[in-house]
Amino acid sequence: MLETLDARLAQAHGGELGHLDFLQVLCQNEITRRETVAFQRRLNRGKFEQQVTLEEFGFTASSKLPAAQIRDLGALRWLHAGESVILFGPVGVGKTHVAQAPGHLAVHQGAHVRFAKTGRILAELAGGHADRTWDKRLRELVRPDLLILDDFAMRQLSAAHADDLYELVSERQGRSLIVTSNRAPRDWYPLFPNPVVAESLPDRLINTSHQVIMNGPSYRPNKRPKNPTSKPGKHPVK
Repeated sequence: MLETLDARLAQAHGGELGHLDFLQVLCQNEITRRETVAFQRRLNRGKFEQQVTLEEFGFTASSKLPAAQIRDLGALRWLHAGESVILFGPVGVGKTHVAQAPGHLAVHQGAHVRFAKTGRILAELAGGHADRTWDKRLRELVRPDLLILDDFAMRQLSAAHADDLYELVSERQGRSLIVTSNRAPRDWYPLFPNPVVAESLPDRLINTSHQVIMNGPSYRPNKRPKNPTSKPGKHPVK
């Protein structure tokens, strides 16, 4: 409270604040400060690639995009119900953007969120086998209210990676996931070497998730740097 005490005392001495108002405003300043610090801490722990919103998303890029379904993710009803979301479609349609935007909304509402590439998560867990911290690393991934796994099912999984992924998804039962993938869920099964895991893990994830098919052309070419304009009076080099 010391940061705003002098200003509030000056207001009180000037007759702008009564005794009760003075105490109330001072306490509210401290509550606001604590909420700001807590929000920034949650945001840092989220490890997002970008700070994005659904409003910034290019809904007009393709008529095939399910705009209403994507906007509905911002209500976070699925998060409060402990449900998950699978975003799948070709490269460059904005899956990572759409995955991170509800994550930022959740942070604003006080939720703990973690964003990571799936390959990075599997590497973290694999490192835990080497230094005997696997249980601790798994608990840290289970703890967030929302875990966002970007680039899921990119390639064939080793047996160890598949087992780690199975444990992670199983332990997070009842806690929300957002998964982005270039492959449709029906194409995930051949990526798992163990038939039992291949049957159990995708089914467990698919049956508790809202599936959002993101189709359309890549918008990444629109982000390419423009050619520098030639200087006046000079012809561009051919």
